[in-house]
Amino acid sequence: MFGASAENLLRQAREVQDEDLQKFCSRISTLLQNKEYNKEAVDSLQKLLLIVSVTKYSRTLPKDVLHKLHSTLCFLKAPQPVLVLCSAILREVLPCSALTLSCDEVNDMKTMSLLSSIILTQGSKTNEVEAVCSRVLKLLESRQAEGQCSRLLLPILSKVLDIAPATLNEEQVNAVSKKFVDWLRYASTLQGVPLSSGGFFSPRSRQPASIFEVDGAVAGDFFTVLSIGQYYTEDQWLNMHSFSMIRKWLQCFGESGGNSSDADEKSELDSSVMSMVSASSTSSRLMPPKERLREKTFEYCNRLIEQSDRSELAAVDSEAVYRHLFTKIPSELYHDTMVAFEFFQFCRRNRKTLSENVGIFHKSFPNLLKFLAWNTPSLFPEFIELLPDLIRPDTSIEMLHSLLDLPCLTAALEAQFRSPTSLASEKVVTDQSRKTLTSAEASQDQYLRRIFLYILRVEAGAGDTIDRLNLLHEVLLDMAQRPRVVQCAQTVPILLQVFFNVVTQFADGPLINQLILVILERSSLLYDIPDFKTEVQRVFSSQLRVLCKQYPPLIVEQSKELLEFCGAVCNIINKENFFTHVVWAVGEYMSLSYDKRCTVELITKFFETLEALLFEITQLRASACVPKYSPWVITVLMTTLAKLASRSQDLIPRVSLSLSKMRPFVRSALISSLYSEDDIQEILARANELNNLLKAPNVAQLILGPSADIANPRWYKDTNASLPLTLRTVSKVLQREPAPGFSA
Repeated sequence: MFGASAENLLRQAREVQDEDLQKFCSRISTLLQNKEYNKEAVDSLQKLLLIVSVTKYSRTLPKDVLHKLHSTLCFLKAPQPVLVLCSAILREVLPCSALTLSCDEVNDMKTMSLLSSIILTQGSKTNEVEAVCSRVLKLLESRQAEGQCSRLLLPILSKVLDIAPATLNEEQVNAVSKKFVDWLRYASTLQGVPLSSGGFFSPRSRQPASIFEVDGAVAGDFFTVLSIGQYYTEDQWLNMHSFSMIRKWLQCFGESGGNSSDADEKSELDSSVMSMVSASSTSSRLMPPKERLREKTFEYCNRLIEQSDRSELAAVDSEAVYRHLFTKIPSELYHDTMVAFEFFQFCRRNRKTLSENVGIFHKSFPNLLKFLAWNTPSLFPEFIELLPDLIRPDTSIEMLHSLLDLPCLTAALEAQFRSPTSLASEKVVTDQSRKTLTSAEASQDQYLRRIFLYILRVEAGAGDTIDRLNLLHEVLLDMAQRPRVVQCAQTVPILLQVFFNVVTQFADGPLINQLILVILERSSLLYDIPDFKTEVQRVFSSQLRVLCKQYPPLIVEQSKELLEFCGAVCNIINKENFFTHVVWAVGEYMSLSYDKRCTVELITKFFETLEALLFEITQLRASACVPKYSPWVITVLMTTLAKLASRSQDLIPRVSLSLSKMRPFVRSALISSLYSEDDIQEILARANELNNLLKAPNVAQLILGPSADIANPRWYKDTNASLPLTLRTVSKVLQREPAPGFSA
């Protein structure tokens, strides 16, 4: 998702010619040679990274620059931004014959971390991975100078476990296992000392304080990730990092040191627990390294359980913590992509616990949608997986409105992000005489502020939707074409499909009635984004059929709203596809076989409404501007009128009259110029079939209004059933000579 300026920058980077690139590299080489790590150097390295990373083909950099990047990477005094940029550039352009990286002589852990990330990214050749593993083990075993951090090497081991765990031999596995034992079990229980800022007023050194438990008690002789301190020592950081990867380590290396498959994971872990329990009676010092590690891991986990029993004895209000997490974090940090991703990962991994035990989780979906609205491309797969867990019967209607308003939420966040500062916003005066406001100004306007407060709400339950959506759409019109808003709108149809798939699993009659009302209302009340309305109406059309099939009485129960919807010609013009599906649903389910409340009076009301509508769109006008309606709309209208007439046979003469007028309509000079011959024949053929069918009212009633159990296989397999005979009779009826007015 890029704005126009970003797209222009990417295009320029892709169009940089080799000659210009060589000159640019020469300047960078000079800066690195002279160790001028200033703002110009950082900016130049950023531009070079952009150039080498945005093209599909590999960019070739001069050998001199490659070696300067490498030497800078090994220079400990270089600033961190420069080191990171050099590493990133080398990852993009290597491997190449001009430079071969080796970590054999590296004695600095920071440099080792940067170099190994490049080496392991190049494809993991066995000898290269073995060399990295060997060097990591030597550094871990060596006496470390002050300022060296062993925890920088743990991500390297984690990466090796991902790409080639078999490269670690038995001796190396045992060596690392011994290290893990020390890091997990024997970390210090005293807090670290804060770094002195230097200067005349530096505080005098004090004795380090103790580490505390979650209930405030002084910790014993066992530090874990749940231990609390203000400052942490290096071995305590190693303890936390080790715990984060111990599960992966134990899964990779079993008792024999080989790799364990996913299929055997459960049985292996079960046997691991048994061996740990039995090992408790044995002197741990005499155990093999891997067995000892398993025992210490078991102790560590038991200690965590004990400490957790303390998130209960201390009476920590977990609900308050969850409320802060789900209300404050999304509202304040929705624009932080990393926070958003980690937040959704947390929700996905713990969704069962959150769904069953955390009340605020289900009510927080308006807030969680802010993460998605701002970071649509990166978070969409995560949110799709989480969405079913957020849908509940009591909030499903509000959820539907929220999904439909998701592009508005994106636009509102953009407007809020670009709104005047709080000081400037105080000067925004409500001016009812002013015709237009930018969305950023509107977000601070006193009259419109309440609308923005609703769309930016943090919790469900404030109401299904707002009654001034048209005003909100008008205010946010200047945001409708922004890339972030357009991209967000493109995901809404998929989100709606997932929503309806979940809702239909538990929806009852009252809820389905509410859903239909929302669908009818919102089919024309959508944010004006290109193709957005069309795609949403397409989803509405398909889901209308699903909901009607699941609960047919809704056609009778919502007859007032459906009559109002079907009687408006503008609904054909603005949403032809959805309108046609509504008309089809009326003809299909307005039947006594689906609802005993379907009276003749109600059928007649629908018939007269649709009859007037068909007359309205087929009457000849002298005007040169005649709207063109698709043949599908006309044929569905004719078919629905015929279905209704077959259930109230007094209406058959009226529908026959309407059908007889179709030939002069489509053959008139004014209309025939708008339709192809195939379209004309389609309309005439349907009118002819329906007219002939209505000449046998009882047969028409059976064919146009079959009973609900028509899909029963008995009707097609049982030779004594009447359906085969009826089909043969209908075939003869349809093959009769055309009725008057339909001659060729």
